[in-house]
Amino acid sequence: MMALIRDHQLNIMLFLCGCCGILILLLLLTRSISPRRKRDILLMEVIALFLLWFDRLAYIYAGDETMTAYYMVRISNFVVFFLTPAEVFGFYRYLGGILMEEAKLEELPKRMKIVGSITILGMMLAVVSAMTDLYYYFDESNLYHRGSGFLIAYITPVVTPVILYTVIIQYRNLFSKQMFITLTLYLFVPIICGILQIFTYGISIVNMSMVAVSVSLYISTYIDINDTVERMHELEIEYMQSEQKRMQKIFDQTATAFVSAVEKKDDYLKGSSVRVAEYARMIAKMSGKSEECCEKAYYAALLHDVGLIGVPDSVINNTSPETADTELLRQKPLIGREILSCITEYPYLSIAAHYSHERYNGTGYPDGLKGTDIPEIARIVAVADAYVSMTTKKRYRGARPDFVAREAFVKGSGEQFDPTFAEIMVKIIDKNIKNDSGEGRPVMETSLSCGEYRDSISLGVSVESDTKIISFDCVPNKEGDNVFSAPSIILFDSFDDRVHRNEKTIKEYHYFEYGEFWFNEYMISTGIRRIEVTKMDKKENAAGNRYNVSAAKYEDHIRLVMGSPQCTKEMIIALPDGSRSAYIGITGEHCDITDIKVETTGFTVSEGDIPRIAKTINYTDHIESDLKNIQVDRTRSVSTEGIEIDHKFKLAFHTMSLPGANLIWHCPYIVLFCSDDGLVNGANYHEYALIKLNGENEEINSLGQNSFYVKKNEGFPGWDVWKENNRKGMECEVYFERRNNSVIVRTNNLGIEIECITTVDQSAKVYAALTGDQVALTDIRFL
Repeated sequence: MMALIRDHQLNIMLFLCGCCGILILLLLLTRSISPRRKRDILLMEVIALFLLWFDRLAYIYAGDETMTAYYMVRISNFVVFFLTPAEVFGFYRYLGGILMEEAKLEELPKRMKIVGSITILGMMLAVVSAMTDLYYYFDESNLYHRGSGFLIAYITPVVTPVILYTVIIQYRNLFSKQMFITLTLYLFVPIICGILQIFTYGISIVNMSMVAVSVSLYISTYIDINDTVERMHELEIEYMQSEQKRMQKIFDQTATAFVSAVEKKDDYLKGSSVRVAEYARMIAKMSGKSEECCEKAYYAALLHDVGLIGVPDSVINNTSPETADTELLRQKPLIGREILSCITEYPYLSIAAHYSHERYNGTGYPDGLKGTDIPEIARIVAVADAYVSMTTKKRYRGARPDFVAREAFVKGSGEQFDPTFAEIMVKIIDKNIKNDSGEGRPVMETSLSCGEYRDSISLGVSVESDTKIISFDCVPNKEGDNVFSAPSIILFDSFDDRVHRNEKTIKEYHYFEYGEFWFNEYMISTGIRRIEVTKMDKKENAAGNRYNVSAAKYEDHIRLVMGSPQCTKEMIIALPDGSRSAYIGITGEHCDITDIKVETTGFTVSEGDIPRIAKTINYTDHIESDLKNIQVDRTRSVSTEGIEIDHKFKLAFHTMSLPGANLIWHCPYIVLFCSDDGLVNGANYHEYALIKLNGENEEINSLGQNSFYVKKNEGFPGWDVWKENNRKGMECEVYFERRNNSVIVRTNNLGIEIECITTVDQSAKVYAALTGDQVALTDIRFL
């Protein structure tokens, strides 16, 4: 190794000098290092450059007897011995600078001052040696030889680093791991090389090692500072993010406080703005918007109603929409825009407030904009606001159920609402219904105070195939001491699970009353097809105040058991038809009803569990053609057998909505599927598409991909006429075609054009079947 270094040391010296020169240039351009540290490293690199350069010259001119060589050898050796302690002095300044800057020392440790003194003494001895041959001398051939005091020159590069290392150890926490290793190498590599230098003549390994570690010190310093800058940058980003979150929190709190102040003008508005905001964000997210756009939709919806603050309380608190001052109400978006336009950083707030009452068909206000001319954020807010408004209790009406709101969006798609966002809202509603989230639904009462009969009635408890038990305590109230006092139940059907007596709400919520029942032999039948009491057990002089009702339903029959301390009776009730729902409302007369509980027993009734007392009402008593007639009492409760789609054909049939049908999706459906036996829900069943003839395409996690197109043409008579025609009965035609891996379905019924192209596996057998919701499908034939 030594022989290799000896043979190439001049080239190694030149390379290291070049490195020093480059680093000096870089240091002059560097701005990330503090001025003091930059100055100290620059001093060390300049000393290292000249140290090695003159050391190299000393080897070049050694043995040359020319006059130039004579002087160059002596000058070079002097500079080398002078700059060796000077390099240590430069490191002493560098380390001292770190301690002063990082450790905030006002005074350096004494041992460091001793190092500074030793290095200065070393430089002075180099001057003395040049005049006295203390370290070296030259013979007549101009060759270098060690002097008697040669070892003194090694005191500085060998002893002082050890002293400086004790300081580094003391302040270890100031240095990164990488920097600590570099400083350790800087101090001890020259020591090792210095010891080797004593026994190795003709090789300047000490000087080369000092220059090499000086270069590495600069690199480590630069890396360390870069790491520090990166850490500072990360901290700055974290701080900015923290500030952003803090400002966002402040904005959120301010907006919420502002909204709360607005909502205090109307108790029925409480919490509605937050609900609108949450649904707006949900709609934006489901339409594929970015997180930023979703947040914009949230806050735009949260503040879209701030214009109410400028609407008189007399208008807001009006109990009837027919007598409301619409002109003053129409000022709300203008007032909202004026208020929110002051928030110049978020212009979308005022835009949403201004345009959220526009309608997609151009009949809205204040500007009558149409279609995509309405800003997108306002179209999103309009849908969310309409849903919350419909499903929230108002001063003049109750909260509408989800399926009523759903119908409004299906009917209003492309008319009142943006069709894309209306479709998303329908999907959200369907998810809410499927998950039975109960959001916005009134909570079942736990107690009632009844005066005159039916002046207080509980929320309806649905009667289903799962047997439910309703129980409560009942005692006469003060008025009941001298008049008739007793609890009773009402059996009914209604969109909002409530009993209604007002003609307007009866029509609006499609209220239908089956009958009233007391906890004795008395009952009133108003809409029941037939009723039969199967058990009556009276108990004389029995005491107690706990009452219970057990109810279960299978198709159009209900078993109802009513128990009280004095009587237990069981009834079988036949409803008008199997398409209707049933609810039980608790009421009474001059009594206090408390501790109302509703429990599901877990027992599910099936065919044969409830004796039939009336024939099944069948609306399929018509001509039967290629496929068997079906009656669909509830959503997809029955389907036709599957028809394989392997060619082009047309399917025609007659459809009629059942008497209980009230919604636009109470119509025929087309199911595309595959199964081993060609039956819906058969073996290995997979569904490709569900097409409703009212123009809905239910989203299914299926094997295929659906391209769905729907349009209302000039022949569309409007939804009211469309539903009426379905009630009366009408003819429908559906076209099917198979093209390799595509199944095409087309139909046009009362102006609703539908085309669905489903991509399937080319080898798969695909079937079509008819089903629906509350419809009778007859005379089904191939054409």
